[in-house]
Amino acid sequence: MARTKEFDPDAVLQSALELFWRRGYEATSVADLVEHLGIGRASIYATFGSKHELYLKALDRYAESVDPRLVAELSQPGPALPAVRALVRRFAAEAGSAEDRRSGCFVTNTAAELGPHDPVAARRVESSWDRLEALLHSSLVRAQAQGELPPERDPRGLARMLLVLLQGVRVVGKASDDPARVRGAAEQALALLD
Repeated sequence: MARTKEFDPDAVLQSALELFWRRGYEATSVADLVEHLGIGRASIYATFGSKHELYLKALDRYAESVDPRLVAELSQPGPALPAVRALVRRFAAEAGSAEDRRSGCFVTNTAAELGPHDPVAARRVESSWDRLEALLHSSLVRAQAQGELPPERDPRGLARMLLVLLQGVRVVGKASDDPARVRGAAEQALALLD
């Protein structure tokens, strides 16, 4: 007869996500996970697999929680450009806040830490970026169709530029204690939408 789990795997995954997000992959040992999650090493391996597999599941969980918010923000009925502007400004404000500076964006952190040498993690990062770029592109196409964005502007190129800006804002915001730097860059980028 199989033993029943004495813990909630969903809650444990969320707790692992928070630890990895705060400390990073390399700085989080299996011993750290055992202590933080309050379950044994064998339970971690039996439920989630290796540390790497647990990290990837945490990254997937993060994307599952962030993506619906982005879709909701960029898919509102009515004018599309104000939603794009609001999203860029929100990213800049969050990147400049003391709380977000400590943790940053989990996807961006993964790109910087694991992306160069972990193809599985890099594919997940690329997938997340693809989704964000597609949402931005769709919003900018809609803005152009509604006359908010000049017809000579390239929605695909602008979406890519905004994606790179948003990721850069996250990186600079994490390392800088000058919130005006990221806000100023965001406003310069938004001027390209006029």
